[in-house]
Amino acid sequence: MAHGAGGKASRRLVEGLFAPLLFGSSAEPLTDSARVLVDRTSVAVTTDSFVVSPLSFPGGSIGELAINGTVNDLAVSGARPEAIVVTFILEAGLPASVLESEVRAMADAARRANVKVVGGDTKVVEHGKADLMYVTATGIGSPIPALTIDPRSVRAGDKVLLSGPVGDHGITILLARGELDIEAELRSDTRSVYPFVEAISGAAGAAIRWMRDPTRGGVATSLNELARDCGLGIYLEEEELPVHDEVRGACELLGLDPLHIANEGQCIAIVAAEYADVALAAIHQTPGGGDARIIGEVREQPAATVLVGTRYGGTRVIDMLVGDPLPRIC
Repeated sequence: MAHGAGGKASRRLVEGLFAPLLFGSSAEPLTDSARVLVDRTSVAVTTDSFVVSPLSFPGGSIGELAINGTVNDLAVSGARPEAIVVTFILEAGLPASVLESEVRAMADAARRANVKVVGGDTKVVEHGKADLMYVTATGIGSPIPALTIDPRSVRAGDKVLLSGPVGDHGITILLARGELDIEAELRSDTRSVYPFVEAISGAAGAAIRWMRDPTRGGVATSLNELARDCGLGIYLEEEELPVHDEVRGACELLGLDPLHIANEGQCIAIVAAEYADVALAAIHQTPGGGDARIIGEVREQPAATVLVGTRYGGTRVIDMLVGDPLPRIC
């Protein structure tokens, strides 16, 4: 299970097996979408699978996740989402009303994200073999001319922007399973982050070095991957991290760090220092971006490491997620 959690085991699986055999000797950094030349036109392509349990939860459902997750992978790669193809793996005995509800949720999310669902496939497997429903979505997008997202462009002094509170999605899923005796008014943050990307690209353009939507493994894993790819250190200020009290409380009970909890409607951006305030103001002016913060900066040392400055004046190292504390969250 740890190999699907988005942390160290996932990275080893991709780098040790998939990348060498499928991608050959390419030295390009791994990103959330690939760029393909089609008749001399650059096209962004991404794909993702969704296996959340339960299928629906406060603030969202697997249908919405399939659209928003695909849109977001394109957006943070510097592309405008254009079209999505979906595949349904359905378990025999799945109530037709549940399937219809999820297809409607998917259609509504696509309309909100201004992306077209243009095709797909359906398979049915035996009862008990698919947790009711799995969805795979493949998206294509058109690159935003002003953006070049590359970890190798990151420089010491760049600022780390976060679009909003972390951990809402992962803890909402956990509470929806009834595994914790906690009552909380918490909802998943699933949504398209393309409006944020569009806003900061218009404000900062080429000053945006890198972006990511911190899903499995959370903010910590995303920034550790960046630190490793760019060879620099990332320093975060704990006081600047937006975390809802319900998320903080649940994490304290479970011994988890909110920085390792999955998000489905947030994005992180590394922006040149001189454009950071302009980019932040652009997110603040975008619906849903009122809680955006500058949470840290890129430093020369310690290389390839993520540090957090604590409320008490010390620092702690934040590593990639190890294990699988919250299975089936996206």
